[in-house]
Amino acid sequence: MKIGNPAPAFLLPASTGESIALNKFVGEKVVLYFYPSDDTPTCTKQACAFRDAAPDYRAAGAVILGISTDSVASHDKFIAKYKLPFILLADEDHATCQKFGVWQQKTMFGNTYMGIVRSTFVIDTRGRLAAEFRNIRLKGHIEKVLDAVRTAS
Repeated sequence: MKIGNPAPAFLLPASTGESIALNKFVGEKVVLYFYPSDDTPTCTKQACAFRDAAPDYRAAGAVILGISTDSVASHDKFIAKYKLPFILLADEDHATCQKFGVWQQKTMFGNTYMGIVRSTFVIDTRGRLAAEFRNIRLKGHIEKVLDAVRTAS
């Protein structure tokens, strides 16, 4: 994936009860964030940070979409528990994660496994990749992404 190229297309089941395609948002900026799992400490902090900044993102013309390999039922519980004002998408077969290059080998406590590497992408109004943030740390991340949204076309 290269900045300026079209973002990979996808169609995924959503927390809204429908299937959502990325091209539904042509004409809007999209913040697409990939996270490992619903209702885990760091993922919850990240989701709540996006929740708290959602008015700023809306004012900058962006919608926020979260993607993990959790089920829609899991997303529904996560949204209800933390009052998340954005759509979560279920990539249970991790095909979209692979398209974006975030499905990778990870190691924890000496165990190797495949999983999502926390990453965020900003997609411009034409559906092109405007910015990418990989292997992120949460401190300052929401603000950096918002700055990228503001400068995207």
